[in-house]
Amino acid sequence: MKLFSAVTGRLKEGLAKTRTAFEDGFARIFQGHELEPATLEDLEELLLQADLGLDTATGFIERIQDQARRGRLTQGDARQALAAQLREALAGAGAELELDAKPAVVLMVGVNGSGKTTTCGKLAGRLREEGRSVVLAAGDTFRAAAIEQLERWGARVDVPVVTQAAGADPSAVAFDAVKAVQARQADVLIVDTAGRLHTKANLMAELGKVKRVIARQAPGAPHECLLVLDATTGQNGIAQARLFHEALGLTGLVLTKLDGTAKGGVVVRIYRELGLPIKLIATGERPEDLATFDPAAFVAALVGA
Repeated sequence: MKLFSAVTGRLKEGLAKTRTAFEDGFARIFQGHELEPATLEDLEELLLQADLGLDTATGFIERIQDQARRGRLTQGDARQALAAQLREALAGAGAELELDAKPAVVLMVGVNGSGKTTTCGKLAGRLREEGRSVVLAAGDTFRAAAIEQLERWGARVDVPVVTQAAGADPSAVAFDAVKAVQARQADVLIVDTAGRLHTKANLMAELGKVKRVIARQAPGAPHECLLVLDATTGQNGIAQARLFHEALGLTGLVLTKLDGTAKGGVVVRIYRELGLPIKLIATGERPEDLATFDPAAFVAALVGA
């Protein structure tokens, strides 16, 4: 799929904090000429600080030790070795959105503050640019601000938004939205959802109800059930993902706020621990900062190698 392909420059810009941390760290560590135990400890610490996780860090250390045994190891060699390690760790991580059905329904879930509503708006705008007709549904009826935010995004990207009053039943919004997209013969419906209720059990029960209502109105839908995950939350985000996946059966992840952290390596750890495909990543606030996840492009932007 052609979707969101020309993003290499923006990705490099968005991951600048993590890449700079790697560049500065390698330059500092490789001032000497010998690969010593202290050097290895510093390298491992550098990777852990980038939130790559212990498994990836350990694998990298073993790789460069083996390489050093076969000859002198330079800073450039180490960066190339890290890039190779990350490409292997992310093999199979990227996946395209499944939008072949008509209408294709995307259910967007995640906790408050993860960038979920913004991601709905960005995705609607990008799909609109690709020539698809899109409808948004403001299913986060527990926050009036979320409804207003999605309406602003709809106006910004010229996409209609199905709404009800704050406090309305989210499943009723989903029902109306499916009927609207079918009546319009639109290509894609994107459903925003609540990110917080009084308990996690209540939230999951409500989201499960929304998913069932969508499935009854459009057999086979939702075709994508995406968790929007704030990449800066680390281990807490991974725990969130497990909970959502157990309750809803996620089809993939959207990782946001990668531009605001020097811990961009968390993408590797998230994929290794969850095994869920990464469908989209966000590295800024503009619609064009939402991109299909390309592991090779990501590694190049992260490591500079």
